[in-house]
Amino acid sequence: MRRLISAAALLLLLGNAAEAAEGAKPPKQHWSFSGVFGTFDRASLQRGFQVYKEVCAACHAVYMLSYRDLKGIGYAEDDIKAIAAQAKVMDGPNDAGEMFERAGRPSDKFQRPYANENAGRAANNGAYPVDLSMVAKARVGGPDYVYAVLTGYVPAPAGVTLGDGMHYNAYFPGHQIAMPAPINVDGVTYQDGTKASIEQQSKDVVTFLTWASEPTLEARKQMGVKVLLFLIVLTGILYAAKRKVWASVH
Repeated sequence: MRRLISAAALLLLLGNAAEAAEGAKPPKQHWSFSGVFGTFDRASLQRGFQVYKEVCAACHAVYMLSYRDLKGIGYAEDDIKAIAAQAKVMDGPNDAGEMFERAGRPSDKFQRPYANENAGRAANNGAYPVDLSMVAKARVGGPDYVYAVLTGYVPAPAGVTLGDGMHYNAYFPGHQIAMPAPINVDGVTYQDGTKASIEQQSKDVVTFLTWASEPTLEARKQMGVKVLLFLIVLTGILYAAKRKVWASVH
């Protein structure tokens, strides 16, 4: 009996250690783009882009996107040109063989916050801010995980000692994360008047990052539905043809 109790206690300790190493399981969230018929909420996408631009872009890139891709979240061509023009892009060489700086164009990739990885690490105490282009697909748990990390900053429990420059997060593996809480209440002023709570900003920016990781998600789902409908109709036709061909046998 004592051995059983000891074994159970050991398993419990190992389970707690594993949970601490991996982080708590992120709660399931409702997303408009989930499911076979799910679609992106355009208003949420544009709010999420605003959060990314005003909060996240100072450290994190989404370099897989070009400014012209913003047409997919509902921006008009003139708006995209204005957004792109806010970026300063190194180009060249010109006729004199020199590099020069120009305003961004819709065809340019999203501007990176740092010239290179070493510059990014130097500005962030050795930690390199990851590119967010695929973060919603690359992380286990997907959008739920990203949302959980953004909203998971809480005071460290009693007895937990944080490393220098580290912050406690209930959902980050190991619970210690170098990035300070990026989102604050009313951290942005939404143009549509939506209240900018931490939860709302997190949900909007995760929606944007999910779209960024797969801008063709809606088209893929639409094609899938069309293929399924085609297969259903084809099955009916084949069944009718089978009944017609073999009717005389019966």
